[in-house]
Amino acid sequence: MDLMKEKKFGFGCMRLPVLDAKDPGSFDYERIMNLFDAYLEMGFTYFDTAYTYHGYHAEEAVRKALVERYKRDEFQLATKMPLRDFKDSEDLQRIFDEQLRNCGVEYFDFYLLHNMGTNVYQKCCDYDAFGFVDRMKKAGKIKVIGMSFHDMPELLEEILNKHGDVLDFVQLQINYVDWEQPNVQSRRCLEVANKYHKPVTVMEPCKGGTLVNLPVEAEKRLKAYSSKASNASWALRFAASQPGVFRVLSGMNSLQQVMDNAKTFRDFQPLNEEEQRIIQQVTKIIDDDTAIPCTACSYCTHGCPKQIPIPQYFALYNSAMRTTGSFSSQMVYYHNISLKSSKASACVGCKQCERACPQHLPIVENLKAIAAKFETSSFPTRK
Repeated sequence: MDLMKEKKFGFGCMRLPVLDAKDPGSFDYERIMNLFDAYLEMGFTYFDTAYTYHGYHAEEAVRKALVERYKRDEFQLATKMPLRDFKDSEDLQRIFDEQLRNCGVEYFDFYLLHNMGTNVYQKCCDYDAFGFVDRMKKAGKIKVIGMSFHDMPELLEEILNKHGDVLDFVQLQINYVDWEQPNVQSRRCLEVANKYHKPVTVMEPCKGGTLVNLPVEAEKRLKAYSSKASNASWALRFAASQPGVFRVLSGMNSLQQVMDNAKTFRDFQPLNEEEQRIIQQVTKIIDDDTAIPCTACSYCTHGCPKQIPIPQYFALYNSAMRTTGSFSSQMVYYHNISLKSSKASACVGCKQCERACPQHLPIVENLKAIAAKFETSSFPTRK
């Protein structure tokens, strides 16, 4: 299968409509079916879900709203192995079989190792998760193998160097705000994927709604160039214009969003040079409108007794404060970074960092806020 010939627009099922915001499993099936139907009617077929989405119920919702209502060759289904959930080699098979039942299918068109990062990579090696998905592919249970990745480019390079023969594609968080952010490094991760000739699916192109709900001045820049283009269309086109990207996911909960996004991809036009310059201007406006105005000079890290990666945590905190949607990906990045370094809460308050900071930031207090934001929350678990 030549992935680069696939249609570029995928339906992300992480934020499906619900009847009760406090109950992730209270699906509004009438709305979901209408959204799925509209998406398919526009000529697109790819649905991306996962074992853990919606409190471990999203796969069942996709079965009811999609699988039970359409012929198997009318859609493509992707789901993911929850790397933080499996305990041993037998668990891989148990969860995979459960997913087939949850989704009501005999095979998955696309199957990903989910949320790959420092926290789970060694476990994947110890229990041969890469070998498992390869065996499932050879058994006809998986057509295309991928990996969703939330970590630094150095780890991505290590994984693709060792296991690239198993992986057909990589799913990366790519958007114009995270393009150069030290906590995500979208550009460098994409460069690594391109180096190993791995096609890329993009997640979080609108950064959880951040690039839809823009600062007033940023939105003015976009509307001055094209009054009819939605903020979301700019973000989607940025992601889809990057080399090696074959699909961009979007989580949608209104027909207007489906129609607008479908329009963007049915007549897809890569960003031109002037539009790229406008995106850079918008990025600067967003970056300037941040909770912690850190320039990432890293002067603060030299001599830190706990070797806390302060600029990375500041960038991550700023991202979390700008995000209007899911907080989960920010948690993943914080967790992975903190496994290789000290947590923000490790700060001893010596203030050598503040004496070195050219911006005169209250770093110690900021680290306390970061610890409160990221260390008092936890990943959802199955009840």
